[in-house]
Amino acid sequence: MPASSHIVLFDGVCNLCNGFVQFVIEHDAAARFRFAALQSAAGQALLREYRLPAPPEPDSVVLVADGQAYTHSAAALGILAGLGGGWAVLARVGRWFPRPLRDAVYRLIARHRYRWFGRQEACWLPTPELKARFL
Repeated sequence: MPASSHIVLFDGVCNLCNGFVQFVIEHDAAARFRFAALQSAAGQALLREYRLPAPPEPDSVVLVADGQAYTHSAAALGILAGLGGGWAVLARVGRWFPRPLRDAVYRLIARHRYRWFGRQEACWLPTPELKARFL
């Protein structure tokens, strides 16, 4: 794993979140990102380390990069930027919008994600090939 890798914390039972993680893995040719479910011991430890709340039902993806933790739209746009290419351009365009507006849209989707996309009974497990990218 490269020393510059970033960590994505995600809701391990959310179908939308799991789909996003799979999207990132597919488009992360440099294997820059590592992953942990927010519900996992590693995810909980990182939340404590960065003094982020650990709600019973996660409400945001978290990006840990360069010694900082980013949540909500800042995390999502940071992840897209880290993918490079057209995704980085899309992230730059997204940052044109004020953060309160971006976060309001993010929270609306997060609040309804289980109803709109469903949820699993247990966290998604990576394939043996991908296991090294998960904490």
